[in-house]
Amino acid sequence: MYAHGTLQMYVKSCVKQLILAEKNIIIQNSFYYFNLKRINIITIKKIAELASVSPGTVDRIIHNRGQVAQENVDKVNAIIEEYGYKRNILASNLALNKKFHFAVFLPKYENLEYWKSQIAGIEKAAVEFSKFGVVLDYFFYDFDVASFKQSVKKVLDFGCDALLFAPIFYEESVRFLKEYEKKNIPVVMIDSNIDSNTEHAYVGQDAFQSGYLAGRLISFAVKNERQVLIFKITREIESTSVYLQRIDGFYSYFKDHDELTNFKFSEVTIKDSGIDQLNLEMFSGINSVFVPNSRAYIVARFLDQNDIKGVRIIGYDLLKENIEYLNSGVIDFLINQRPEEQGYMGINYLYKKLVLQETVENMHYIPLEIILKENYSPRK
Repeated sequence: MYAHGTLQMYVKSCVKQLILAEKNIIIQNSFYYFNLKRINIITIKKIAELASVSPGTVDRIIHNRGQVAQENVDKVNAIIEEYGYKRNILASNLALNKKFHFAVFLPKYENLEYWKSQIAGIEKAAVEFSKFGVVLDYFFYDFDVASFKQSVKKVLDFGCDALLFAPIFYEESVRFLKEYEKKNIPVVMIDSNIDSNTEHAYVGQDAFQSGYLAGRLISFAVKNERQVLIFKITREIESTSVYLQRIDGFYSYFKDHDELTNFKFSEVTIKDSGIDQLNLEMFSGINSVFVPNSRAYIVARFLDQNDIKGVRIIGYDLLKENIEYLNSGVIDFLINQRPEEQGYMGINYLYKKLVLQETVENMHYIPLEIILKENYSPRK
C-alpha cells in the first residue's frame, strides 16, 4: 500500500502524464491527418479539388476513358503520384456487378482420382472467388484425340476473359494454343506445360526435376549392382511432355552422378493398364522399378500376386490403389503432384491477374512431395 504523501505524488504524476498524453494526441492527430494522403486515404473528389478539375475528369483519367486535356492529365497524375491514390478494384467491380468468365478446358474426370482432385481444387477456388464476380464455364473431353478436337472448336468459339487448360495431347494442344493466342487473353496451364511464342502461365510440378528426384530415390543407400527397369504403362496421351520429361530427368540424375556405375537400365512399354500384359520374364533380375506415371500399382499388384519381394518401386500420385500398396510395403515411394493445389492455384492466378489486376509470376511450381507409408496421412 502507498503512504498518503507518496500516493498524492503518484496521482499528480499520473495527471501530468494524462495532460501530456492529451497534448501528444492532438499533435499526433495533426500529423496523422497530414499523413492520411500518404496512406492512400484520398478520394477522387479531393484529387479534383487539388487539380481544379471536375471529379468526372479525374475518373476519366484514372480509368483511361474519353479525351482529357494533357495539362489536366499531368496535374491529376502528379497528385496521384504524390498522394499515393490507389483505386479499390474490388469495390469498383462489385459496384458495377462485373463478371469474369474463366473457361476451364480439361479431360473428363468421373473415374480418375487425379482429375477429380484437380476439379476439387478448381471448385474450391470458384466458391471462394464467386463473390468477386468469378464464373467458371467447363469444357470436357474424353481421353482421345477426336474428342479433344471436337471440344477445341467449342472453346475457340466461346467468349471468355481467361482460360485454364490441361494440355494432355501435346501436338494438338500446341496447335490449339497457337489459334487461341489470337484472342489475346490470359491462359494458365495445369498438369503439363507447353512452350509457346506467347508467354503463358503454368501451375504444376517441374516434370524434369521430379524424374531427377526419382533417380535419387532409386539410388539412395544402394551399393551393390542394381538392375533398374523403367516401366512405361502408356495410353496414347503419354506422348505428353510431362511423361517424357520425367524419364529424361530420371536418366539425367545418373548421367550427373557417373560414380553410380553399379546401375544398369532397361525399359518395358505396354499399351494397356491390364495386369495380364505383364509376365515374370519382364522382372527377371530386376531390383528397382520406376513407373513415370500414376500406374505404379499395376506393377505392385503383379509382384505381390507372384510373391516377388525386395524390388524398390517408385511412382506418382496418391491413387487409392497406389496407397494400398504403399501401406503394405510393396511400393516404396510416391511423388505427390498435389493436383487439388494445382487446380486451386490455377484459378487463383487468373483471379489475381484479372480481378485484382496484380502482377503475377507466370511460373508456379508445386513443391515435390515424397510420400512413404510412414508419412502418408489421408486427406481430410
